[in-house]
This record gives sequence, structure tokens and C-alpha cells, in this order.
Amino acid sequence: QGQLVQSGGGFVQDGGSLTLSCADPKGTFNKHAIGWFRQAPGKERQFVAAINWSGSGTDYADSVKGRFTISRDTAKNTVTLQMNSLKPEDTAVYYCGADRTPYRVVLPVVAEFGFWGQGTQVTVSS
Repeated sequence: QGQLVQSGGGFVQDGGSLTLSCADPKGTFNKHAIGWFRQAPGKERQFVAAINWSGSGTDYADSVKGRFTISRDTAKNTVTLQMNSLKPEDTAVYYCGADRTPYRVVLPVVAEFGFWGQGTQVTVSS
């Protein structure tokens, strides 16, 4: 079974930018929506952004609209999350995951996603 592999993230000051990438080396999930989620200490995992299998449809959490951009390179089986104007409240471990069902429209629901990447820390200092 395929696995999602994450890269990027790190430490940045308030107002800075970071880029996260989620690779699907075997192309296992090329017909599945891919989503980004985050989990802060002591809190539940929450939806951040997602993109449908073709890259034609996206959805964002209200808290990141206008600051984050999700994109998909279908030839490279990679989904990227560009994060601008970062805030301390964006600090969390970020995970990418694949929709459990192929060809669906984007559903901003954690339970509909699985096959999680390894997670990457994003820390924004004030």
C-alpha cells in the first residue's frame, strides 16, 4: 500500500512563510483528494485545507483563508501547502492525508481521511 511522505515545515517568526509538501511516490492516491490537517498539543486534529483528485477544487478552513494556498502537481503526485502571513496560533504538527474514497469532492472532515503522512512540526514565534 502506498504511503504519503511529508517534507518542509520548521520554525518561522510571526508573519513569515513556510511550504509543506506531501508526496505520493507510488501514485497510490492519484484519484483521491488530499488534505492537510494540524494538531496542536492537547487538541484534536483539525482540517486546514484540501484539494480534489484533479486539482480543480479546493477548500480551506476559515482560519487560513487568504493566507494558505494548496496546490497539486498531478504529474509528480505531489500536493503543496504554501503558508504565508503565519501566526503563532498556526503552530502545530501538520499532517497530510488521503480521502478514503476516490473521486469524491473535497470534504473538510477529519474522519474521511486516512493514510497519514509522518507529520511535520510548524512553529511560529511571536
